[in-house]
Amino acid sequence: MLLLFSLLLCAVKASSSELTTCEDVQKVSVLACGSPGRDGRDGAKGDKGDPGEGLRGLQGPPGKMGPPGPLGARGPKGDPGNSFVSQAKLDALEKEIHKLKSELDQVKKLQAFSLGKIPETKFYMSSSRKVPFAKAKVLCAELGATVAVPKNAEENKAIQSVAKDTAFLGITDEEVEGKFTYVTGGGRLVYSNWKANEPNDHGSGEDCVCMQVDGLWNDISCSNSLHFVCEFPA
Repeated sequence: MLLLFSLLLCAVKASSSELTTCEDVQKVSVLACGSPGRDGRDGAKGDKGDPGEGLRGLQGPPGKMGPPGPLGARGPKGDPGNSFVSQAKLDALEKEIHKLKSELDQVKKLQAFSLGKIPETKFYMSSSRKVPFAKAKVLCAELGATVAVPKNAEENKAIQSVAKDTAFLGITDEEVEGKFTYVTGGGRLVYSNWKANEPNDHGSGEDCVCMQVDGLWNDISCSNSLHFVCEFPA
């Protein structure tokens, strides 16, 4: 039936003014009138295209914080301290302290010998500096001592042997003229060894006392600069 229709169509076309061949008409007819074919299979998936050039959207807010992770495993316990080493250090320290005490005792003995100590009474130490009386008091006080005050002939001799030059004694009449007292307190003198015609307050300004090389005393101005002897309690 289809073939007959094609032949008729070819004849009609031949009588027309167009130069179309019958073979061409048959091909067209067959393609136009034939039944539809089966659907073909899908081809292979193509490659992903390039991203578009549009603006990128804003980043969203961060999510909620997750729960804390589990605690790590506890490390190994440290080794206990070496008590033997600590005790050894303590023993060494005690020995060092004992040694220092022994050396200090030896220094005290040498000091007692060199400073002219009177047995069971006082220590005396002479200064090589020459200063006014007020400064002498300060320097002795800084050493925990006072300017020497002989209260008997034995102490006077001891101070004389230590001073070896004219030196201030801790005696003045600064408070009341003509009334010499100890700077350490205790009222009037219980012992004196004045040079002849002394004290004379020469020039109305001799309120301090010095010991001369011969052991005799003389009143002198407190502003003079002399050596001095410090007295330490035994």
